[in-house]
Amino acid sequence: MKYRMLVFDFDGTIADTLGESRHIYNQMAPDFGLRQIEEHELDLLRHLSLSQLLDHLKIPKRRVPALISRGTGLMRGNITRLQLIGGMAEVLVEMRRHVEGFGILTSNASANVDLFLNNHGLREHFDFISSTSKLTGKAKHLKAIRKTFSLRNEEMLYVGDELRDVKASQKAGIPIAAVTWGFNSRESLTAMSPNHLIEHPTDFLRLLGTH
Repeated sequence: MKYRMLVFDFDGTIADTLGESRHIYNQMAPDFGLRQIEEHELDLLRHLSLSQLLDHLKIPKRRVPALISRGTGLMRGNITRLQLIGGMAEVLVEMRRHVEGFGILTSNASANVDLFLNNHGLREHFDFISSTSKLTGKAKHLKAIRKTFSLRNEEMLYVGDELRDVKASQKAGIPIAAVTWGFNSRESLTAMSPNHLIEHPTDFLRLLGTH
């Protein structure tokens, strides 16, 4: 069935935020009594689930909301200097022409996403930006979006770069397209059996049947 609505994750899916996220985490780590992330660790971290990541970095789950809150605040200062994932700008504009709805569901702050999209001339293409402060709260939001727009499960597609995005979509019964250029590795995403695996932004056009 043709997808009527596409909903995107933001960090690592549309915006190239991995380097900035590590910089901000390392900036905050001493205040939270956490160790910093070394660059050589990133390849290992890309294979880990959220719970494995928290265990590896010895981050208590109770500290996660505060880390997210401060981290998104710090990111706001640099958000207009961050870059789009290569090739996404053109593909997003083309995809928008072939679906009825376009949205974003992210753990980042809505204000950050709004600033970023406006800076890159893309805000007008998105109908909504939805934010959840819970790293594992996306399933509920996906269900709410589907109901708001009176869609059947199979008419909506979520696009994300992390294992938790795949898990949330599967929990919500919403098809998921996992992109391989973000945080989690191609191998770890493949093991989760997403509906679609996207290796390059242009793959979206073939998925939608525009090419």
